[in-house]
Amino acid sequence: MDKKKIIGYFKPIVGLCVFMLIIYGAYTPSQKAEIQKIVCIKFKPGTPATDVERHMNEFAQLRREIPQMVAYSGGKTLSVVGKSEYDAMHYLTFRTEDDITTFQNHPKYQAFVKENQAIWEKELVIDANIQK
Repeated sequence: MDKKKIIGYFKPIVGLCVFMLIIYGAYTPSQKAEIQKIVCIKFKPGTPATDVERHMNEFAQLRREIPQMVAYSGGKTLSVVGKSEYDAMHYLTFRTEDDITTFQNHPKYQAFVKENQAIWEKELVIDANIQK
């Protein structure tokens, strides 16, 4: 291969790498997420599966509607060894304690609680600092 052809292939690759570094830098948060909130829910006996699925989907949707929540994952608990005390767990990540307060007072979260609380037997909420 001649030198011009090699340089011809090399230029677009370098350009793409520079572009990716710029894009990555633009989307890197200036402040790291430091607070984890865990919400455990025990549904009342006899709660229809459709209500449980609605609860799970609506909680996950809050991530798109409340910007203070920087990450979300959740799911139904497993009963590998015996019966679990809770039926569902939600893991939320925030940058600051003020973001948690904003989340808890947000109208979308308040509406979610109001619409779903009737099917909850109990709730456990734990906030913790993320270990570095």
